[in-house]
Amino acid sequence: METDTNNLSFVERLFHLKEANTTVRREILAGLTTFVSMAYILFVNPQVLGTAGMDKGAVFTATALSAILGSVLMALLANYPIAIAPGLGDNAFFTYSVVLAMGIPWQTAMAGVFMSSILFLLISVLKLRELVIDSIPHDLKLAMASGIGLFIAFVGLQGGGLVVGSKATLVEMGSLTVPTTWLTVFGLVVTGLLMAKKVPGSIFIGMVLTTILGLVTKLIPLPHQIISTIPSMKPTFGVGIAHLPDLADPKLWAVVLVFLLVAFFDTAGTLIGLAEQAGFMKNNKMPRIGRALMADSISMLGGAVMGTTPTAAYVESSAGIAVGGRTGLTSLVVSIMFAIAMFFSPLLTVVTSNVTAPVLIIVGILMAQSMKQINWSKFEIAMPAFLTIVGMPLTYNISYGFAFGILFYPLTMWAAGRRKEVTPIMYILFFVFILLLYTINILPAK
Repeated sequence: METDTNNLSFVERLFHLKEANTTVRREILAGLTTFVSMAYILFVNPQVLGTAGMDKGAVFTATALSAILGSVLMALLANYPIAIAPGLGDNAFFTYSVVLAMGIPWQTAMAGVFMSSILFLLISVLKLRELVIDSIPHDLKLAMASGIGLFIAFVGLQGGGLVVGSKATLVEMGSLTVPTTWLTVFGLVVTGLLMAKKVPGSIFIGMVLTTILGLVTKLIPLPHQIISTIPSMKPTFGVGIAHLPDLADPKLWAVVLVFLLVAFFDTAGTLIGLAEQAGFMKNNKMPRIGRALMADSISMLGGAVMGTTPTAAYVESSAGIAVGGRTGLTSLVVSIMFAIAMFFSPLLTVVTSNVTAPVLIIVGILMAQSMKQINWSKFEIAMPAFLTIVGMPLTYNISYGFAFGILFYPLTMWAAGRRKEVTPIMYILFFVFILLLYTINILPAK
């Protein structure tokens, strides 16, 4: 009994449960809820990065370990109930924009991830984050999040067979005579209904039900086993560091910059939104946000070394917060669950693109909701915001969407007589992106 009391006392001292008006039981339940809500990334991330040519088993392990690292750091450094794992927007940019569209080998692209991770860590250490956040207008931040959402949804529609290429119209409706396409339809409908009913872990449950349907109908082959040893990271570990000399190619400058911007604003925006939900905000500021960003930047660097794209604070943490999670104990429980999940890598074979497609579409819908907050009534804001949003899916490149917004915003604000509202950093980014776009388009793909 005395040992139990000492353990509880240690947990109390570490996470300040009484001050946060919570209990160990409630925090454990919140951690389990958050994990179930975001566990899909263990299977979606290897699927997306596997398309770029990376070893799925190695990515599976790197995904889990980076999530463990980030969530533990968030728990111990910042004491927030916010989990961290590789972000969907970042892996989509890595695979579809950098590797497939630009023709850059994944090994070189991973060097870009590693360099952007170092820059992100330096920004966190030097406390330049507020300066960078304040420099880009709120409406453009919202447009960037929305554009990435549309891009991810488009990738999901394409991967699930609902949208296919067309010589006449570029894209068209996919054929419903393809049996596997119906798995995507089923997953989208089921997950959508669960989301509408606000069922915790809707995305993960939708994936499980879609996989079961695929196994029953034999559209997905049965796995040879369920539990196995943890896959080796040898195919991806340290590859980014080994290929750092490739960054001499100016084409990679744009990649590094966009990785940095996506990771920075994705995490900062999510942290603030979750802090609002949990009631952490004080005087419109989030306490310990520096520590939270530090946790994410360290896990991002660790993930780059291990072989995965940038990590981010997960919006699915809102599920755990909704059931009462208020401290880092919630995040610690999430990390423990990721550690256990590492022994279930054989399930990767049953999580096909038709199973993950509904996930991408649903996450795209959630991210696109940022559009409602954009000030569409002012054309000088609406134009760069709109071009940012549509530029990402229509050019099949997230970096071009960023560029469109950053290039047009200073011009339209000048024309509207609002040039004083444009920050000096926005002018710097204006010329940087002109140089980067020029460099990307005059250099041949490797």
